[in-house]
This record gives sequence, C-alpha cells and structure tokens, in this order.
Amino acid sequence: MATRKIAVLVGSLRKESYTRKVAKTLMLLAPPALEMEIVEIGQLQLYNQDLDTDAPPAAWTEFRTRIREADGILFCTPEYNRSIPAALKNAVDVASRPYGQSAWNGKPCGVVSVSPGAIGGFGANHHLRQCLPFLNMPCMPAPEAYVGGIAGKVDAEHVSDESTRKFLQSFVDAFAPWVERHAD
Repeated sequence: MATRKIAVLVGSLRKESYTRKVAKTLMLLAPPALEMEIVEIGQLQLYNQDLDTDAPPAAWTEFRTRIREADGILFCTPEYNRSIPAALKNAVDVASRPYGQSAWNGKPCGVVSVSPGAIGGFGANHHLRQCLPFLNMPCMPAPEAYVGGIAGKVDAEHVSDESTRKFLQSFVDAFAPWVERHAD
C-alpha cells in the first residue's frame, strides 16, 4: 500500500477543541500508509464570488492547493445546532470554487463527528455528508464515527478513554484501505 497524504480538517476553531483532540488522536493512531496533517481553516475569509477573480485571496489559493495535493480528506467536526460549524462549511465552499474547478473532486474522505452530548454529532455528520456527493467525494460509509460524551474522554492533548481510542483505531484502520481504493 502506497503512502497517502491526508488533509485533516478540524471544524472547531476553539483553542481547547475536543474535535482537534480527536483529530490528533486519529493522526497518532493512523497506520504508516497514511501521512496525516491538519490543514487549518480559521484564516479563510468568508466565500464571496466577487473576490474569486484572477487574484483571489491568498489564503483561498493556499488552501485550494493544499486540498488538491492531498490524496484524501478526513473531516472532523463538532455539531453546532444540528449542523456543521460555519468555518467548516466555508472551507467546503472555498475549495469547491470557482465552479468547475473544485479541489475536492474525486478525493476519498471520511467523517468523524464529536459532541459533549450523547448522540455524538449525528446531525453534523450527516449534514456534511449531504454535500459530499455533489463534490464528487467518495465518503467511507462504515464504520460511522460519532463520538459522544467527549468532554469526559480527553486529556490536555488527546483522547484518553481507552474504549474510544479502540473505536478510533478501528475507524482509521478502515480509512486507510478506503483511501487506497479510491485515490487517483
């Protein structure tokens, strides 16, 4: 299996984000076939087609390039009001434009949702998944990853709860062959 470059997008911008801790744990647990790196989204100006000219904002250009260079995408999202955070939706929009030049096109992906609540961000997970077919992104259907009760499962940097780590291990172990099967 070839080494595949994975762009990890963290939907929460909060400094002590539970979602970022889950993403960092997945990166630690990833098999050697996955080279995972967080691609930051907080610096992206809100998408406005009027700015998407011959000289779009530099942050957009850099972000689009990083997504194009990736072999796959791992979305890690919290749930805000039964949906994804605005910053993550904006990142999806920025890289999908200009029309017909989407950086997401054909990128295999996976979705992990995180919540302090019991249902683990189910709404956010599925709301994000609604965008992916239009972007031509094959999304790993199983195992689905909803991490509930996250506030009690992390330490300062990572997921510390052993059963959650085992679950995340099974997720990332399934993600590697998914990416390999669907990457260009």
